[in-house]
Amino acid sequence: PKYLTKKHLSMPLRRSKRGWMWNQFFLLEEYTGTDMQYVGKLHSDSDRGDGSVKYVLTGEGAGSLFKIDEKSGDIHATKRLDREEKAYYILHAKAVNRFTNEALEGESEFIIKIHDINDNEPRFTKDPYMARVPEMSDIGTSVIQVTATDADDATYGNSAKVVYSILEGQPYFSVDPETGLIKTALPGMDREVKENYQVVIQAKDMAGQMGGLSGTTTVSITLSDVNDNPPRFTKTLYEFRVPESNEVGSSVGVIRAMDADIGQNAEMDYRIIGSDGPGMFDITTNRSTQDGIIVLRKPLDFERKRQYSLRVQVENSHINPRFYSMGPFRDEATIKIVVEDVDEPPEFERASYVMEVKEDAAKNTVIGSVSASDPDDKNSLVRYSIDRRTDMDRVFNIHAGNGSVFILRELDREENAWHNISVIATEFNNPRQISRVPVYIRVLDVNDNAPTFATNYETFVCENAKANQRIQTISATDPDEPLAGHRFFFGLAQDAAGKANFSVRDNKDNTAGILTRRNSYSSLQKSVYHVPVVISDGEFPMQSSTNTLTIRVCTCDREGNMKLCNAEALTARAGLSTGALVAILLCVIILLMIVVLFAALRRQRKKEPLIISKEDVRDNVVSYNDEGGGEEDTQAFDIGTLRNPEAIEESKQRRDIVPETFYPPVRRPVLPPTRDNNGDVRDFINQRLQDNDSDPTAPPYDSLATYAYEGNGSVAESLSSLESVTTEGDQDYNYLSEWGPRFKKLADMYGGDDSDRDS
Repeated sequence: PKYLTKKHLSMPLRRSKRGWMWNQFFLLEEYTGTDMQYVGKLHSDSDRGDGSVKYVLTGEGAGSLFKIDEKSGDIHATKRLDREEKAYYILHAKAVNRFTNEALEGESEFIIKIHDINDNEPRFTKDPYMARVPEMSDIGTSVIQVTATDADDATYGNSAKVVYSILEGQPYFSVDPETGLIKTALPGMDREVKENYQVVIQAKDMAGQMGGLSGTTTVSITLSDVNDNPPRFTKTLYEFRVPESNEVGSSVGVIRAMDADIGQNAEMDYRIIGSDGPGMFDITTNRSTQDGIIVLRKPLDFERKRQYSLRVQVENSHINPRFYSMGPFRDEATIKIVVEDVDEPPEFERASYVMEVKEDAAKNTVIGSVSASDPDDKNSLVRYSIDRRTDMDRVFNIHAGNGSVFILRELDREENAWHNISVIATEFNNPRQISRVPVYIRVLDVNDNAPTFATNYETFVCENAKANQRIQTISATDPDEPLAGHRFFFGLAQDAAGKANFSVRDNKDNTAGILTRRNSYSSLQKSVYHVPVVISDGEFPMQSSTNTLTIRVCTCDREGNMKLCNAEALTARAGLSTGALVAILLCVIILLMIVVLFAALRRQRKKEPLIISKEDVRDNVVSYNDEGGGEEDTQAFDIGTLRNPEAIEESKQRRDIVPETFYPPVRRPVLPPTRDNNGDVRDFINQRLQDNDSDPTAPPYDSLATYAYEGNGSVAESLSSLESVTTEGDQDYNYLSEWGPRFKKLADMYGGDDSDRDS
């Protein structure tokens, strides 16, 4: 039979149809001997011991890790093996004829399995672990689970069976030996006493027996906070001092209660549960610092109350019901607030004063008084004055000692019905302490104005008017304002009642009608009537005035519409003053002068020029065909004549104008000759300049330049206004007749044809 044997294993094999029978080979890992470790032996039934059989080994590690003796079939391991690196090897063996290499048996497979030994210690998955657990937790509260792994074979022996134990952290925590779950082991662990714990856990294989390998890890455990501590004031009595001048809304003081908890568990609320000054103070919580801030809600007054006492309570905002039994989570304290005196300005009895005075009150009349006092204990005297910026005209004054307000000037309600002034109160001992109060003075109405016409009436009467015909309705106005309203009475003046051409009818509703007293009026006989109307009011004392109504006589159509009124009536209607009439006359005269000037220019345009032909040239007369060449021709002047003014004939007439006998030449003494020729020229030019300035008929130049076609050929054409009117027909003034009756006289003068213009 064919079989495989091992030196330490002798197992009979049952015969099989195939040529090989064997078991697994087992090899111990981590062999430490000096010789190669023996694995087993291969043997074939065909081997008769004559050396003709050759054993061949192939597969994993063959030739390197495992070697076979070709003759005997013994297998040895050449190196130390590690099960954790590779647990088994699969190899193939066969027997061949050494000489022919023919296979004596078929190839078979066998396994070399590495036997495990405890050569690996347990290792934790983390190092260190971090965990949190609430403080004051019950015993057995789970904290965290730790896990250790062992690389040894868990299916063979106890090499990979791990047991957990706690090396450090007792008696606060415990660990489950099998699962590695860490739990609290001590009740009442207080974060405020100790917050952080370092726990060392050990994992040991071989089920914790002697000789096993072990590994450790550290678990950092932090106790999280719970609200198990109430807030407590550090003092039972707080005292603050505050000046009475502190503004409303300002901080008076800050208090703080201590709480050993942190975060949300330390949040607290403050409130006032008792005060001897209700509403005077309030307390708020600063959420970032958990301070209680006392705030002033009403003004302080040292003279009224000098001290306040408050009862304040503090309480946690978030209370844990589990710890109710640990006492009330609130505390109380007393706050004493002392008010300090401050020198204050005087105080008026009222916030403002309203006074009334009649407008006819005499000077120095007292119209009222103000009163102020020093609120401080020293009770300083007060001095009164008026802020002159509010009384620029110095209408009022005030008594410095008693505050009586009186008038300095006469009042007029119609000019100013209200006066708003400011009165200043100053402490006598400390002038810097000043306060002000507004004083509103109302001026009461007195009937001191007579009624007048409500407007400037423009009234006319037609020449064909009938008797008792109403031609105008008038009303009145009065700057006074009686309480019961205005009541006006209208009538005709007594001195004009007997010979009146018109009558006044009072309508009893503050209006009156102007009526005619005869059938017809003639503008030729009288063009304007002045009707004196007396208007009086119904107040006491009664005021009346005489107002003159101007009525002009006009020509009307059948419907009574005005057609034409004479110039006198127009002037009366317009109500023009003497200055206005003079201005109108000046305007009329200017218009006449413009018309005469236009006519003169037109006539002058038709006259023949002095020089018709350009061949007729004299010494000082130059003719130019083109405009603008005069100053370029320097040969036009005889400089010798200018240098010898004595040679000039005084009686020589100008050749460029028509001689006028009624303009005698101005004779001036001839200057003596001088050695400076330029001086002669200057004197000559100045003399000629004076001659021309005093001669209104002379052209402005010494020589006459004639232009046959002025401006011809120039893009700008002529710049002169002499030929502006080029048509035979001059300005048409017929449109003046359309301007109304005021321009009728001008239309008559200039509207028709001017028959003598061309004569």
